[in-house]
Amino acid sequence: MKEVRTLFVDAGEDGVRLDRWFKRRWPHLNHIQIQKLARSGQIRVDGGRAKPDTRLSTGAQVRVPPLPDAPPPREKGKLDAREIVYAKSLVLYEDEEVLALNKPAGLAVQGGTKTVKHIDRLLSAWGEGLERPRLVHRLDRDTSGVLVLGKTPGAAARLAGSFAKRRAQKTYWALVAGLPKPGEGVLELPLAKKGVGDREMVVPADPKDPQAEPAETEFVTLSRAADKVAWMALWPHTGRTHQLRAHMLALGHPILGDPKYATEASRELSGGLKLQLHARRLVLAHPSRGQLILEAPISPELKAGFERFGFDQHEADPQPFQSRSRTSRR
Repeated sequence: MKEVRTLFVDAGEDGVRLDRWFKRRWPHLNHIQIQKLARSGQIRVDGGRAKPDTRLSTGAQVRVPPLPDAPPPREKGKLDAREIVYAKSLVLYEDEEVLALNKPAGLAVQGGTKTVKHIDRLLSAWGEGLERPRLVHRLDRDTSGVLVLGKTPGAAARLAGSFAKRRAQKTYWALVAGLPKPGEGVLELPLAKKGVGDREMVVPADPKDPQAEPAETEFVTLSRAADKVAWMALWPHTGRTHQLRAHMLALGHPILGDPKYATEASRELSGGLKLQLHARRLVLAHPSRGQLILEAPISPELKAGFERFGFDQHEADPQPFQSRSRTSRR
């Protein structure tokens, strides 16, 4: 709008603040812009200067100066420049076939009824149609770390096949309550989704239960803080929903910071920490050549846990499960 106009306050607007009156008509204006226009005297009410918080009366005359044009409407779902920059900032590795992201905790992988911000939406930063990367596995919303995608249909199919055939070695780091005994091993415990109170949870199930799904987790203790907390490496051989969280609770050593799969002791130890579970390392075959070894730096959430309990990420064996295999063969 390039001309000066005088508008009248309607009866239904009696008592409304001047800045809100402007925002109703020109929602693209921000508070700072309205403040500047009022402070410079370009906005006037009944011929006089007025502050943004001035209450308007029915029939009052408002001088409206030339205003900046509204930006063109953004296509629904289309990313803006800031979102594209953010999406690209998550990249751990990228070539013509593979994209690996460092997924932050709190960001869902896919959308839902009440989930509008998610990784799947951010993939538009790489294009649409055949150019859009494809999800081949999942991480829980509150789990951070390595998330790998295929950049072509063929690459996505081969990567997904590695997960389906259990050829991908996934190493998660977790801080758990107490010290598991034994400190390493494999837990084979079927899981099923059940209603528990007013929520749905994944719980241990009888193998004969038609809802039960086989679930297997390998675990190794990396370090310990007195007898209170253990730093664990976890390898889910299967990919069930909430598998690691449910299995560690079943072992009696729930993951710290977990509001759902917890005990009173783990809640007390957590003391405000977010979920202490991070997809640290992923090793799998590249779709066309060699092997991919992908690592995600520890998240701010896990770093907070390390600092609280005195763990040093540089002390970890990068391949704890290979070391365990050599030991178990002796």
